[in-house]
Amino acid sequence: MRPSLPQNLYLLCYTVDDEKFELTNLQGRGQLLRAGALTQLALDGLLNAEGGKVVRRAATPPGDLFLAAVWRDLPTEKPKRWLQFVHNKAHTAEKPVREQLAGTGAITVHHEKRLGLVPVDRVVVNEPQQVRALQERVRDAVLLGVDPASVPVDELTMAVFAAEVEVSTVFTVFTGKERREHKPTLKKLAAQYDGIVPGLRAALRDSYLSSRAVGGGWGS
Repeated sequence: MRPSLPQNLYLLCYTVDDEKFELTNLQGRGQLLRAGALTQLALDGLLNAEGGKVVRRAATPPGDLFLAAVWRDLPTEKPKRWLQFVHNKAHTAEKPVREQLAGTGAITVHHEKRLGLVPVDRVVVNEPQQVRALQERVRDAVLLGVDPASVPVDELTMAVFAAEVEVSTVFTVFTGKERREHKPTLKKLAAQYDGIVPGLRAALRDSYLSSRAVGGGWGS
């Protein structure tokens, strides 16, 4: 089964060489997954986005349980601003996405105890080269300077979101130097994304900056 956009965003954060998810990515990872779900709902025609606000369309809920949960959070009548739907439940986002990936065999979750006392979950990706290829495709969308309109929407979204929340792995999706050097390309990609889902990118950025400012960050 083809991974959903939130699932691919989760895998994008994986450090292949060290076989782990970096703790630094806890600041922004939940918001990343929520924003990915909202993007997919928009692409699937299950919400309306206009004027920096969002409202749920009357429709059959999506079959994906995480997407359905995010969709049900949205207002049914009066449109509301994106931020609360990205931010407020970000701490709950990682667990269901991780469970979906574990269910498909894409990852394995090892339940361990740190220092023999504190329960922790160690997640290992079972096809690391697929993750590396995903990261390379997202990087190419920026580093090759291609026409934003020609970039597949999933890869466009991942490139824009990764830059917004400064996703870091040892592999590093984009280094600070790359973000500076390719700023014009990132601005064009961001504008392309904003034309598809207006207002959501700004909400993701605001949520990330808010959690980083207070030292917040959510895992599962």
